[in-house]
Amino acid sequence: MSNIIIGTAGHIDHGKTSLIKALNGFEGDETKEEKQRGITIDLSFSNLRKAQQNIAFIDVPGHEKLVKNMIAGAFSFDCVMLVIAANEGIMPQTIEHIEIIDLLDIKELIVVITKKDLVNEEKLKEIQTQIENFLEDFNFDIKFICSVSTNDKISIENLKDKLFTIKNTNKEQENFFRYYIDRVFSVKGIGTVVTGTVLGNKCEINEKVFIPRLNKETKIKNIQVHNKNALEANISNRAALNLQNIKTTDLKRGDLISKKGYLRGFNTLDISFKCLKGKKLYHNRTYSLFIGSKKVEVKVLLFDSTTSLETGFATIKAKDEFFSIYKEKVILRQSNDTIAGGVVLNCVNDPMKKTQKRELLDALYQSNFDDAYKILLQAHKKGLGLISSAQRFALSHNEAIEFGQNLTNVFCDEKELIIYPIETKDYIKKKIEEIYTKNKFALLSNAAIKLRIKWASSSFIQIVLDELEKEEFLKREKNLYKNANIEEDFTQSLENLICKRLEEESFSPTAPYNIYDDLDIDRKLGDSILKSLCAKKQVFRLQHNLFIHANNLTLIVKEMKKIITEDGYIDIQNFKNRFELSRKYIIAYLDYLDNFSQIKKIDKKRVFVTQLV
Repeated sequence: MSNIIIGTAGHIDHGKTSLIKALNGFEGDETKEEKQRGITIDLSFSNLRKAQQNIAFIDVPGHEKLVKNMIAGAFSFDCVMLVIAANEGIMPQTIEHIEIIDLLDIKELIVVITKKDLVNEEKLKEIQTQIENFLEDFNFDIKFICSVSTNDKISIENLKDKLFTIKNTNKEQENFFRYYIDRVFSVKGIGTVVTGTVLGNKCEINEKVFIPRLNKETKIKNIQVHNKNALEANISNRAALNLQNIKTTDLKRGDLISKKGYLRGFNTLDISFKCLKGKKLYHNRTYSLFIGSKKVEVKVLLFDSTTSLETGFATIKAKDEFFSIYKEKVILRQSNDTIAGGVVLNCVNDPMKKTQKRELLDALYQSNFDDAYKILLQAHKKGLGLISSAQRFALSHNEAIEFGQNLTNVFCDEKELIIYPIETKDYIKKKIEEIYTKNKFALLSNAAIKLRIKWASSSFIQIVLDELEKEEFLKREKNLYKNANIEEDFTQSLENLICKRLEEESFSPTAPYNIYDDLDIDRKLGDSILKSLCAKKQVFRLQHNLFIHANNLTLIVKEMKKIITEDGYIDIQNFKNRFELSRKYIIAYLDYLDNFSQIKKIDKKRVFVTQLV
């Protein structure tokens, strides 16, 4: 089905809500307060359907004090229906609404002149000319201009026919589902329900979705699109989602729902901005920022060293986290004045110098991803995750990989979705060479090296290992690499080293993995060596990570028996009084005593069996 969202815009009492009612019978001003005051206070949602075409209407408030609600709806518009009363013409809120629509870069526009029955033909033509002249200052794609009266059914039917000539949404399909909540409520017997507009990819019933602010996953139990149950909701669908195991009190207007793993939150955004005519943004000043249906107080820091600008780059700082994407639109207001519109360029807070950031913003402003990747890689020497490209550049994984493959002087790991500047290979190579130079008996696998260079991918490490083998610095034996200058099998030497170390460490032996790391040997190999030493009874395993040399075990047992002889028993306390050992070792040695038939455990004490006779 073809879907398009048309939002109203215009001054208060110019007939926006009445026009929607005439088109589809929907009474938008439903709340008691709205009916008493005669104005639309919040957003109203309805639709008009013809065959396989569906038009969703978002009727927004026209009152100047309610522009914030208008903005919340405007983010999801595909097209704007500018409503102007024939008897009043262009008014202050008409202008502000159009300025906001222009800042949000919504290009498709319909102009509907209402209340045509209140003026004569000459006045109607005058109003239309006034509107056309006003709109010449903006770069809108005006679909049509028509005049109606809600008392004239023919004019309303004519408008309906024209509306259905508008083509399907031209919004770009994104790589993942995004949805800003504009309402949240509870339905008896159903649970938590949210409403909003699908902005990215579609969502489906029983699909798991993620609420980043809560760091919580939930499931869509049911979907309604324009008050009808549906299996899915597609881009530009107004949809109500019934969410599982989420309390209404946990959610709020402006919360984003998406898919897990796509969005990271940051309390800064880098934007390009453009102010309305005659207005400026001031450095280090507080503004209200609108993004999606979210409103948040922010501090604006102009990127260039100046007190104010009409256009440029700025960093937005807030207490709340943003879960934004590249090229998302924002509006900045102060009190009841709209000041500027902006485009999110950098939504990930990268550690980089100001000069680098400036270069990055210039590249992103021009959608030059080649340069953007190169600049980011200078700040991410240890690798840049391609999975972040969905948020950073609105690219799919395949598109991101293709960019990575085509970049020069980089290594692109398609499996782990990471790209590295090629000079990083030299750093990895140096680290490996240091290991084998320091310890001639080093014997490591790719996986063991990755434990030491955690940020490097296995594929990148393997390239370096292959080079070192080709250069005859290393020699491969099965999956292990050893110093190429040593020909003999030094497994026995490693066994002797480990055995000697455990003997030297007396009653507080180091955990095996620490020994392996110190000796630069693979963990599997180290486990095999300890297993061999245990089989020869040179070493005994008391616990999972506690191995003690046989001589030391004999000595500690002798000392424990001596304590029993002197005190009549041994427990944790009197053992600790004699030996400055951690509780881990004391408990392990006491448990080992239970293997001796002449010793019996009573409560928490060990005694000689002869003492019980």
